[in-house]
Amino acid sequence: MTDQGREARVPFGIAEVAGVSMVPTLRQGDQLLVHYGAELRAGDVAVLRHPLQQDLLIVKRLVERREGGWWVLGDNPDDEVVDSRAFGAVPQELVLGRVRARYRGIRPGRQRSVGVLLSWLLSAVRPVSADRSVSRRLRAR
Repeated sequence: MTDQGREARVPFGIAEVAGVSMVPTLRQGDQLLVHYGAELRAGDVAVLRHPLQQDLLIVKRLVERREGGWWVLGDNPDDEVVDSRAFGAVPQELVLGRVRARYRGIRPGRQRSVGVLLSWLLSAVRPVSADRSVSRRLRAR
């Protein structure tokens, strides 16, 4: 699509995490603030289209640029492989946006004491920053 044919897009959106591939950074049910069209760097957490099933959105850490696109990995080493180890580099056009923050709701069934609520309040909304150490560690595998 050329610039002339592009429609104006909203630069931010919300996505929900389904699955455990990004634990401990993200958990099932977390809501994500996604910055569409943001500048991307190694270490960023991003929302992208699955290269083999493009109607499926996935959240992965961008490890490095390679020929053919971004090499992406999940943060959870115990999860089944649903990242670049299975499908290779992800073309740039399938990387939709950078995750800027996550909102973690209070878990049902937890005690609602003042301490628990205060702890939740302090940790519920957090920026999701690029973790360069994770990026380097994952690349070294």
